[in-house]
Amino acid sequence: MRIKQSICYPILKPADMSMQTFVRAAAEIGYAGVEAWGVDASFEELVSLTRDAGMTVPSFIGHGSIAGGLNNRAEHGRIEEELHRSMDLAARSGVAGIICFSGNRRPGLGDEEAIDIIAEGLAYAAPYAERKGVNLNLELLNSKRDHVGYQCDRTSFAVAVCERVNSPRVKILYDIYHMQIMEGDVIETIRKNIRWIGHFHTAGNPGRKDMDDTQELNYRGICRAIAETNYDLYMGHEFMPKGDAIEALRTSFEMCDQG
Repeated sequence: MRIKQSICYPILKPADMSMQTFVRAAAEIGYAGVEAWGVDASFEELVSLTRDAGMTVPSFIGHGSIAGGLNNRAEHGRIEEELHRSMDLAARSGVAGIICFSGNRRPGLGDEEAIDIIAEGLAYAAPYAERKGVNLNLELLNSKRDHVGYQCDRTSFAVAVCERVNSPRVKILYDIYHMQIMEGDVIETIRKNIRWIGHFHTAGNPGRKDMDDTQELNYRGICRAIAETNYDLYMGHEFMPKGDAIEALRTSFEMCDQG
């Protein structure tokens, strides 16, 4: 199945380029979507522009704070309210999934207990997600370099959460860059856990730069392996281009256009 590619505009849109020009360029290359990180003043414009271009907004962040996340029961009430508002907006806007965070490790909180607490929080939101047709994607981030202290930093942790909630709408945002840093073995891990994956993010490692031959991930091979599964959602590029952003997006699209 051919991979549907998207791009994260907050990290990839040149500062001197209008949103309209950026979306038009992405559509001309062949991208299926343009992602937001958060919901800001430009969100409605982004939804409108992508629709006009025959694209979509595949993903945005569903609740505030990476560090203060679902592994803290004291945060569950706030997060549930934020997720409900985000799911309403996602359903109205045609967004496939919203991003959720585990939160950072806290003293005395082991992984098994944290998995239970996160699953409990997502289980509250899961029935509403099922009614709205929106995925709750628990993001995997590296705790070694970019997000020191983040608890959901291994695939097995996120899978355990999904298994405990056991909802078709609770899934994983598998960030290939972050998981290369934490555990490697990317292709076999994806193949083994594809049923739980609701979104992908990409970037080159080291440096979170372009996905070219200066870095250690073989994105042609990774994307070919994903295309051989039943995965039918999105892969969002989230790297910092070293040169011209549009040329970098063109190169990345061609590399990942597998199926």
